[in-house]
Amino acid sequence: MNIKVKICGLMDSQTALKAVEYGADAIGLVFAESKRKVTPAKAQEIVSCLPVNVMKIGVFVNETKEEIERIASLVGLTHIQLHGEESAAFSQSLPLAVVKAISFEDNEALEGIVQFPADYILLDGPKGKYRGGNGTSFDWRQVNTLCLKEKKVILAGGLHLENVTEAVQIINPYMVDVSSGVETNGVKDLVKIKAFIEKVKTIPIGGKQNEHLYIAE
Repeated sequence: MNIKVKICGLMDSQTALKAVEYGADAIGLVFAESKRKVTPAKAQEIVSCLPVNVMKIGVFVNETKEEIERIASLVGLTHIQLHGEESAAFSQSLPLAVVKAISFEDNEALEGIVQFPADYILLDGPKGKYRGGNGTSFDWRQVNTLCLKEKKVILAGGLHLENVTEAVQIINPYMVDVSSGVETNGVKDLVKIKAFIEKVKTIPIGGKQNEHLYIAE
């Protein structure tokens, strides 16, 4: 079974359709402050032309439950990605599957987030100007993958064509999430999207946990 690919920060239907044609399993639409923020109307336009089986993930940061539900219903989202300080109770109250994002800092914080009631845990790089999409990776070898083995992990943060193989072999994620790594001058690049997806789909995965790569602090 191949690693799944999410192309995040899409802003137009044509690019989204091409990404799916190239093999993307999920698309990410950003509704939080970001240079890739889309309006609900534009997101609805993008989602309406995509196949049913593609995951449509909306990215939110400390948004109200009412607004998340309004946008999710209007747009046709299938998953909610929480990128802020949302509580466990807040996550449980949402009507769709939840992706909880965490900027990896240390394994103690990671162990805490594993208990968070979410369907997926997204490991991201350090926070920058925005909560995500900053194009900054982190040291994957520092991650204790043992504490993640019961979770569907989405790996994000500074991934691109040259480093994604190493990242996948270390973390063994369910899905990889890329945004800036498939852009040229801040705009999604179809050549890079196609090459990235093709690369990920050919990475051999053995399913072995990489506890031997975990370096204690």
